Amino acid sequence: MSETAPSVAHQHQFDDASQQREAGHFGMWVFLCTEVLFFGGMFTGYTVYRSLYPAAFAGASGHLNLLIGTVNTGVLILSSLTMALAVHASQTGRKKTLMICLVLTMLLGTVFLGLKGTEYAHKFEEHYVPGPSFHYQGPDAGHAELFFSFYFAMTGMHAVHMIIGLGLLAVLLVMAKKGRFTEQYHNPVVVAGLYWHFVDIIWIFLYPLLYLAGVRR
Repeated sequence: MSETAPSVAHQHQFDDASQQREAGHFGMWVFLCTEVLFFGGMFTGYTVYRSLYPAAFAGASGHLNLLIGTVNTGVLILSSLTMALAVHASQTGRKKTLMICLVLTMLLGTVFLGLKGTEYAHKFEEHYVPGPSFHYQGPDAGHAELFFSFYFAMTGMHAVHMIIGLGLLAVLLVMAKKGRFTEQYHNPVVVAGLYWHFVDIIWIFLYPLLYLAGVRR
């Protein structure tokens, strides 16, 4: 009981554990709202320029690896499932299941980043990275470079958020191993789950915007 007792008690600034839990949820939702504004700016910029140069953006999108993008989409959807199972396990006091689901979520996140890194490497080899070495055949090279600028900025920031999420899950795994979570105290897992689902949702928007822009109907 010595390991779990500190986790059950609420901090002195809260009246009870319920208020502390609600404050944690509210804080995460406020943070996620700021993240929506952050990514929303990039989404808006991309949408505006795509409407101005549809042919160039469609052509540049055709040079992305649709297979990797599709597989990564499935990987993240599966990771959302394992994260949801981890939250449920923490709420029902199943320590072993919680740890397994956290590990699976981390593995899926690592697979996503590995595939994304492979795709980035291919773009470097093909000279599709915006800058002095950028090379794109065709009359729309300048606008294609703009597409790839959005591509690297948006997917790069998403990858940063994924890495942060993996760090959070690693901390949760250590805490779970120490028996810190119980049916009465599991708020950190719930809050981290909200963050992870948000990162997954961002990718659900990135996938069609970037990878399907050049797919012919």
